[in-house]
Amino acid sequence: MNTSFKLAAATLAALTLMAGGAHAQDFPTKPVRIITPFPVGGGPEAVVRLVAEKLQKMWGKPVIVENRPGANGFIAIDAFKQGAKDGHDLIQLDNVHLVAYPHLFKKLPYDAAKDFDVLLPLFRTYFFVTVASDSKYKTVGDILAEAKAKPGALNYGSWSVGNPVHLGTALLESMTSTEMQHVIYKETSQLYTGVANGELNFALGSLATAGPLYRGGKLKFLAVTAPKRHSAFPDIPTVSESGGPAGYEVTGWTTIAAPKGLPKAVADKIQRDIEKALAEPDIAQRYATFGYEQFPTTREQFTSFVSSESAKYANVIKRAKASLD
Repeated sequence: MNTSFKLAAATLAALTLMAGGAHAQDFPTKPVRIITPFPVGGGPEAVVRLVAEKLQKMWGKPVIVENRPGANGFIAIDAFKQGAKDGHDLIQLDNVHLVAYPHLFKKLPYDAAKDFDVLLPLFRTYFFVTVASDSKYKTVGDILAEAKAKPGALNYGSWSVGNPVHLGTALLESMTSTEMQHVIYKETSQLYTGVANGELNFALGSLATAGPLYRGGKLKFLAVTAPKRHSAFPDIPTVSESGGPAGYEVTGWTTIAAPKGLPKAVADKIQRDIEKALAEPDIAQRYATFGYEQFPTTREQFTSFVSSESAKYANVIKRAKASLD
């Protein structure tokens, strides 16, 4: 390679980097749309609206949250796939879309690895093992002991196949070689009322979903599905401390994703600005009301986490013979 060719190649590379940087500096050049599969009023949707308001102030351009609920999130994902590829269309996804559905459906209208550039998590939430306030179970160990003694006799609930509560309990079965019955309720309010009145032996529940009945004295929290005790509930043990398996952890989380192939400089700018929005004090206050917490991580670490969660639940789904086709 002669000297003049090397110089031309170096110049072209420098100009490309400068162009990418300039494009990122100018972003956004028009209104930004964040598509969400969640209906108006829920915790995940409320978080993305808060973030959108802050981004709008930073960017000086409208940031519109567009609700496209229904069809397992496929309506929202289809709208995103047909949208702008330059970062002006983003999407909110949760762990079910990225780590569960690829193993629950033989055919998906999207490819989790090829259609999304996952930027950063917005929040995560842990779950509590909930039982009726007058339940005979005092620990997770009590539940597991009966499950082992009476295979298939105990039941637990959730609101669908493949949600974190269902798969989180299936993971518990897998780690303890137990089998229990999964009962599906149409609504979370019915689900936790079913636990409170004894229709169900137990269920995993978040502070947002099970919290009202817990505060009303209808439910007990036996343990939290986290590696350490919850700061707001220091007296409630972890699952392993309560007689469950070591290393058991179940989270729910949502993320913001951009179209795959978005220039790194643009993706980095969007990520940095969302991180700034999440760092503002009123976000932490709202998170506390939903039982959410910050999920600080680099994009590379988060991508690795998503991959490991996908592999973990692929095995759980296979063992449970769960399917949505």
